[in-house]
Amino acid sequence: MDTNRALPRRAVAEFVGTAALVAVIVGSGIRASGLSPDTGVRLLANSLSSAVGLGLLIALLGPVSGAHLNPVVTLCAWWSGRRTRGGPAGPGVALYIAAQTAGAVAGALLAEAMFGRVPGTWSTQVRSAGHLLLGETVATAGLVVLIQGLERIGRARLAPLAVAAYIGAAIWFTSSGSFANPAATVGRSLTDSFTGIAPASLPGFIAAQLLGGLLGAALAALLYGGRPPAAPRTAGPGG
Repeated sequence: MDTNRALPRRAVAEFVGTAALVAVIVGSGIRASGLSPDTGVRLLANSLSSAVGLGLLIALLGPVSGAHLNPVVTLCAWWSGRRTRGGPAGPGVALYIAAQTAGAVAGALLAEAMFGRVPGTWSTQVRSAGHLLLGETVATAGLVVLIQGLERIGRARLAPLAVAAYIGAAIWFTSSGSFANPAATVGRSLTDSFTGIAPASLPGFIAAQLLGGLLGAALAALLYGGRPPAAPRTAGPGG
């Protein structure tokens, strides 16, 4: 449970972790675009880099903050904790989400600067079609079921590998490319590159992610019951 002394350190971990995650996603997308004109090759390179980076960040920062790196994961952890006397408290939730969002913006700007591009250029990639929003809902729901399911069966230690593998797969099997993370989605609006999303598409994508989180939490409760986690929370975010 959050304490006043530990909370700032955890928030810093969430900021740094989300910034690193978005820098990996955006940076690998820029690099892939520069190396190949083939969309499939770009997506393969980007999905592999994103999955590996995510897994490493969860393993590294899980013991510090839980490595949520994702407002949906934080909200679901809070809701589950409120019902089972575990998870982050209210002030921690707000600070986590603020840190994640600021980190995502910083990560996108850093990636742009590392590749000699002008930081802060809005994306022009419109992603507003209904089938994309459905894909984003499915991607986020699956992520939440995975994280909460691992916790409730006492296998949270598998989260670095399992979550990374899921995101790597979901980038391919969902129509949206599995953003599955409101903070990262905001950050990705600040890059007019392969991984970007136009600001006008943010409301729909974020609404789909929140809906997916709600559905995922409900499905996890249905499948695994309302039992408290079998082990202390150590990991769990999104891409």
